[in-house]
Amino acid sequence: MNKPIVAVVGRPNVGKSTFFNKICGKRISIVDDAPGVTRDRIYADAEWAGRDFTLIDTGGLDPKSSDVFQKEIAQQAEIAMEIATVIVMLVDAKSGVTLADEMLAKKLRVSKTPVVLVVNKLDRFEKADTYDFYSLGLGEPLPLSCEQSKGVGDVLDEIVKYFPTKDAQGDEDETIKIAIVGRPNVGKSSIINRLLGQKRVVVSDVEGTTRDAVMTPFKFNKKTYYLVDTAGLRRSRGVEKESVEGYSVLRTMKAIETADVVVIVFSADQKLTEQDVRIAGYVHEAGKPSVVAINKIDLFSGNRNDILKDLDRDLAFMDYYLPVFISALNGTKLGDLMPNVLKAYENASKRIKTGQLNEMLSDALLSFEPPTKSGKKAKIKYITEASTNPPTFVLFVNDPKLLNFSYLRYLENRFRERVDFSGTPIKFIVKSKEEE
Repeated sequence: MNKPIVAVVGRPNVGKSTFFNKICGKRISIVDDAPGVTRDRIYADAEWAGRDFTLIDTGGLDPKSSDVFQKEIAQQAEIAMEIATVIVMLVDAKSGVTLADEMLAKKLRVSKTPVVLVVNKLDRFEKADTYDFYSLGLGEPLPLSCEQSKGVGDVLDEIVKYFPTKDAQGDEDETIKIAIVGRPNVGKSSIINRLLGQKRVVVSDVEGTTRDAVMTPFKFNKKTYYLVDTAGLRRSRGVEKESVEGYSVLRTMKAIETADVVVIVFSADQKLTEQDVRIAGYVHEAGKPSVVAINKIDLFSGNRNDILKDLDRDLAFMDYYLPVFISALNGTKLGDLMPNVLKAYENASKRIKTGQLNEMLSDALLSFEPPTKSGKKAKIKYITEASTNPPTFVLFVNDPKLLNFSYLRYLENRFRERVDFSGTPIKFIVKSKEEE
């Protein structure tokens, strides 16, 4: 189930970053009185009333600004609004309605995306203090004081009203979506063109040629799938210097979030970079099954085992990875890609019978008992599989605090010895026996 996306927009210095940090519970956006501090689109996961969502902070929109970054700020805000489930427009009660507010409101009034108008920096919550903002034509203005944490809950209540119901989200297209991700110029578009057998996306040696996430249907073994080509993910310092392609990072993140399987593309003729590892980390943290495609193998003359050793070291956090050596240029081993993609998806969708689960757990406990802390020993009562994609197991114990990360990692390794979970993360949730 995909997370709703909430984009926070408005002119400079209305408190967007303060609002963002308040909701996310930690200081992620830079907060400063100087207009235009937030230039990049910043995003984080948040939760309210049992609903998870992604919150996006955008740069201040000011059509009269002489800031050389204003064009890029507008572009990244457009992207955020384009993909949002709900848009929050923040205005400043102390400044009143400005021309920049009116211009943004005009654009939002024709948007099909729900808009929540929020009046920030209010010392008191009286109807008269928000009355002028009705002129923006975006419905009832909601009062807020981020500094005093007043009105935050009411704003969030209004936001979640527009989220799709869980039943509605469950009716999504069941066609498997395969996202192709990686840093610029590793050959993502070339892989898609090879799989499709025709030139459907632009291929160029220039980094960042693909700026949008493009979804294309294709058939494999008489079944339809979707391929998603995404903009190359740049390292963060590159985002400040590059315009459109740099601001497409969130589209890539959204593609990962919405995908059923992800193909992470590396280049065989280059050493694994920090950004390569970061991209793999995004996929792992999203809980997505994946295949690691080492492209441009035709340009590599060394021993492939050396590449695998580097992957084992740098991707130690996802040692379940499935590697495939390919060349999109000449088609070498492209036939191995889709079978491995489907294998990863199948492994992520596995349901383990309760009897087998308990047997696996018993064997693991006999080989290595749970830890003891302060004289108290952890006792695992039983285990269930709560969900798939990724496989998620719930352990009911006498005291959840007694099971540390190391022991959960041990259980994961033992489970992987018994069941083929290659290509997919698996998760353990620890609960008290009383929570069942």
